[in-house]
Amino acid sequence: MHELSLAESVIQIIEDAAVAQQFTKVRAVWIEVGSLAGVEPDAMRFCFDAVTRDTLAEGARLEIVEVPGKGTCPECGSVHPVANLIDACPQCGSVAVQVEGGRGLRVKELDVV
Repeated sequence: MHELSLAESVIQIIEDAAVAQQFTKVRAVWIEVGSLAGVEPDAMRFCFDAVTRDTLAEGARLEIVEVPGKGTCPECGSVHPVANLIDACPQCGSVAVQVEGGRGLRVKELDVV
């Protein structure tokens, strides 16, 4: 389950931000998760709750914002949504679509005290 290591990374980002910005409590965390990142939202919430125990983010609400996949076709130049990593181009049918969005995870916003 890679959600555990992702949740631990989110906590590290929060702790680094707390030192830099001098806050002591996190009430909510918004993360952007790409639809192609292979992250299961329920597993991410479970892992986040587990790793926030005894941290400044304990009890914080986790909001997950899904970022859709996006691809560009090198054959015809079409930019279009992609639902999985092997989608063909809807314009020309090429299978050489380059996925350019929807695979990442980032901390978007924190509600802190």
